[in-house]
Amino acid sequence: MKDAEFGLPIIGVTMNRDDSTVAFLRADGKEARFPLEASPFPETSTVASLHWTPTDDSFTGPALLAITVTGDTVAFELPSSDDDEQLAGRPVVYLDQNQWSTLSKASDTSSRIPVEDRQAALRLAELAYSGALVLPASSGHYHETTKWPDDAARYQLGLTILQLSRGWQLRDPLQVRRDEIRASYEQMFFGGPAPRARSVVSLMPDVLHGPARGGPSVAAPLDFPPDFAAAYKALLSATVSIDVMLDRNHIPYTAPTGWVRVNQELSDWLDQQPLDSQQKRKSVDNALLHDLQRELAEEAQSSGIAAKQMSEWLWQHPARLPALPALGLFREVLHDRHLNRGLTWKPNDLTDMLYLSTAAAYADVVVCERTMGSALQRGLARLGRTTPVFRRLSEAVPAIERLLDARDQPVTPASP
Repeated sequence: MKDAEFGLPIIGVTMNRDDSTVAFLRADGKEARFPLEASPFPETSTVASLHWTPTDDSFTGPALLAITVTGDTVAFELPSSDDDEQLAGRPVVYLDQNQWSTLSKASDTSSRIPVEDRQAALRLAELAYSGALVLPASSGHYHETTKWPDDAARYQLGLTILQLSRGWQLRDPLQVRRDEIRASYEQMFFGGPAPRARSVVSLMPDVLHGPARGGPSVAAPLDFPPDFAAAYKALLSATVSIDVMLDRNHIPYTAPTGWVRVNQELSDWLDQQPLDSQQKRKSVDNALLHDLQRELAEEAQSSGIAAKQMSEWLWQHPARLPALPALGLFREVLHDRHLNRGLTWKPNDLTDMLYLSTAAAYADVVVCERTMGSALQRGLARLGRTTPVFRRLSEAVPAIERLLDARDQPVTPASP
């Protein structure tokens, strides 16, 4: 980004809430300040100022710094290249909501956290702040955090998630499974590679919620050049993410009762049937395919395959689904839970299953609560996968440090 008159690069842009101004800092140290026509900060926002730098030595590319009205800071990496390139080989560690809560409370010595978990949480935070690893946030984290009615605790938890995720996000699981389905069609009918979604852990805008959810995507003004439009969309997406998470007001919670009812009825019915486990798995598959019917049809159309070919894929689904990293694991967890006699389904089960199965398919380490962690481990074992899943941070952090040490070791050339 350059000054139009002198051609010097703009090295910083700052937007201040108190005086309603935006300031542009040029590479020669000169600053131009302009009044904002309208404040972009809503009344309930806790953001006091925003500062954008096209490059930042503490990150792998451009960065956004937000300062709250209480002086807390949130620094986000912003996209500058291919997401996989910006990961730069850093391990991805996905934390369930309860683990983020531990991180949020770790600095408070009065909180009831076991000493070993507190120490592990502080060490993990240190590794995240240093950029040694990536702790992505998901729309599941936003969903659960912003619903919490305790204002002080909600702010602190949201601040922790934002500060340690540093702008990295887990792509919407519903979009990931669509991408996997389409990749499976392309593999089967067009000789494509093994089905796998791309850039599941990402800095790009519009990834927290996929297009299938129907929300508006970030759009830049039509007269913006491509590079500036990309920066605009990235900045707007990051700013909204920060503002929503730290808003003074919580969002009312509505439980997904319909999904719970359908699965409870299926589990109860299976408990009463004289079927073996394989027969029950077939019944669960039928329910899953029914749930996926819209995604299967729409991705078949966008892939350009005929109805006959889609039917062929469906006929082969017992072999095709296990090859899908996230959806295949989701299927295994769904089987595991439905075959658990007397199981009571709860509203947050859907969130846990969707996000954790996606994370365990694409992250290097997952840390979550015991029940879902056990189901994930059984599913991973059935699929022959080895993603480590831990129940506590004190168990996970030593394994994470070993992983970091292994990645730092130089590769020894093979003997001739």
